[in-house]
Amino acid sequence: MTPHPTALDLNGILAKGWVDRGDIPAAEFDRAERFYTAMRVHDARLLAVRAQASALIAQWTGHSSRDVGSFGTRLNLENSDLDLGIGEPVDHRPALMAALDGRARFLGERRTSLSTTRLVFAFDVDGVEIDLSAFTTDDFALAGRMLDQIDEAMTPSERICHTWVKHLLHEASRLKDYAAWKLVTYARFCPEFNWVPSPEKAGS
Repeated sequence: MTPHPTALDLNGILAKGWVDRGDIPAAEFDRAERFYTAMRVHDARLLAVRAQASALIAQWTGHSSRDVGSFGTRLNLENSDLDLGIGEPVDHRPALMAALDGRARFLGERRTSLSTTRLVFAFDVDGVEIDLSAFTTDDFALAGRMLDQIDEAMTPSERICHTWVKHLLHEASRLKDYAAWKLVTYARFCPEFNWVPSPEKAGS
């Protein structure tokens, strides 16, 4: 696929760490808006897959999960996976590992903040990869407040612009920049966490 030509200074946007309507010329914003609308066509299927995944997580762990990824913030691409999170006391982690053994792949322990970590697992539902993060209970509550703030404060045009830049970086195979760009919204609304890309997720 030939990458979309763009008038955007992607390096400048990456250095700025954010993009809004004023950074995108009108003609290109029209293309970005059409692209964003096309991504929403996948919502019904992803909602159904997310419901299935959430039911499995509840069955396996006894916890209700929350969408902590790009689909939940309406910033996903067609190829995006689903990222769900739960809150789990640290001293319950051995039991959680046992409960998920044979059901989800353990990807490792990731640092969430300077003093906390989360456990990350993956499993598949209907061809979609589901990443499950087990946060500490306090971190899960903080993530929930962050997601509520994103939902309330991020404008439709900002979502369109962010998703367009994300698409352009992915299309250009700038995978390190793409992996970092996926996290800028979270870093803007929740600087307390350690927002660094996971190595195995750079191209997804």
